[in-house]
Amino acid sequence: MAQTALLASLPPLQRFALAYAPSSSRPALLGFLALDKRLSDIVRNSREPMLAQLRLAWWREHLAQSPAQQPEGEPLFVALAHWPGPNAALTGLVDGWEGIIGAPPLPLAAFESLAAARAAGFGAFVTRSTQAAAQRMGRNWGLADIAAHLSDAREREAVLAMVRAQDWRWQRLPRQLRPLAVLHGLAARTDWQNNETVSLTPGALLAAIRIGITGR
Repeated sequence: MAQTALLASLPPLQRFALAYAPSSSRPALLGFLALDKRLSDIVRNSREPMLAQLRLAWWREHLAQSPAQQPEGEPLFVALAHWPGPNAALTGLVDGWEGIIGAPPLPLAAFESLAAARAAGFGAFVTRSTQAAAQRMGRNWGLADIAAHLSDAREREAVLAMVRAQDWRWQRLPRQLRPLAVLHGLAARTDWQNNETVSLTPGALLAAIRIGITGR
């Protein structure tokens, strides 16, 4: 029941991609993506920067604790009990979201740091030999997703320029990161010169299904 609520909190494309995760990595991936969404909601929906920072500080403090010390009854902590990497990757995600609190236009470094924090989270699921590929693809997707949610035209165009400049080559990822392969594949098929968001056209849907099944 708790996992169902977390899954429902995710955007449709992330729910679609997560369906291709193996059972061994699905709870932790769900927790990571749901945490990312929770933090984004805090930043986007808080009227006062200080209130957002206080709420983010609460998450940073508790994510740094061991599972036995974390608050009971929060589905996110239940899902993240399966987290395979260091807690620093989770608290780093909090730092990344805190970095984009402020009046626009924010410096590009703030968006780069958030994308890097998302990439580090995906990197926690794989061994050192495939970490570079996972982090590159995670950063690409992270930047594309950031651009799709920016309301300030100056920030959006600046981040879209970064998205266009990325290396979008496909690399095979371990099966535990099949959802990232799907998200990256969809973003890579987008014409970023003329579109600002990933669209699930019939062709893109077929490609995503193929990636979900075969990995490419």
